[in-house]
Amino acid sequence: MHASTLTPPAPLTTPGPLLPRLYTFRRCPYAMRARMALLHAGRAFEAVEVSLRDKPASLLALSPKSTVPVLQLPEGSVIEESWDIMGWALAAPDPQGWWARAQSPANLDLLNRNDGAFKHHLDRWKYPQRYVSETLTPDAHRDRALDVLLRPLEARLHSAPCLGGATPCATDLAIMPFVRQFASVEAGWFATLDLPSVRAWLNGWLVSPLFVACMYKLPTEGAIRFPPL
Repeated sequence: MHASTLTPPAPLTTPGPLLPRLYTFRRCPYAMRARMALLHAGRAFEAVEVSLRDKPASLLALSPKSTVPVLQLPEGSVIEESWDIMGWALAAPDPQGWWARAQSPANLDLLNRNDGAFKHHLDRWKYPQRYVSETLTPDAHRDRALDVLLRPLEARLHSAPCLGGATPCATDLAIMPFVRQFASVEAGWFATLDLPSVRAWLNGWLVSPLFVACMYKLPTEGAIRFPPL
């Protein structure tokens, strides 16, 4: 699910599908970032909606970790991490610089904060029943999530509308689904926070054609060609 250093996918001994095949889950923020990158790059692909309680045998055969997203390429190779899928989609060619601008030290720092400490605290705030041995309260995790990502993000977005500057980059796509998840836990409380730039940025993405297309609801069985943007 999480970000990693982009590495070439390992070849398999059997050919893959005719189109790149993405194993995905509609509400998973890691899968959202992968779908948005593929859509923005204009990469034709088919998708399989994965039931997290009944994962398909084809996914388990491709990826021992069996967490979404996983992308199988037509020649048979497999990309198992969301940031690597984004890199495959966006890096070459990259005429608008979406991938290149995401490689700045500031943007890589935000990505690492998001996929590391922020996700850690977000999970323990949103799903406290899963972490009964935690010593911190859910609200303490909430406050640490604010400090580790959302306040630095507010400072960045105060000076520019996007993490790519005047226009978005891959970091915007990578982080937005997690901020969306955080905002939805207690929407009324989130609306009172002194994060006007973050809210404007998030709300803009939520109504964007790219995000709306990304959230197309797939059937529960089979691989289908994902609707283009």
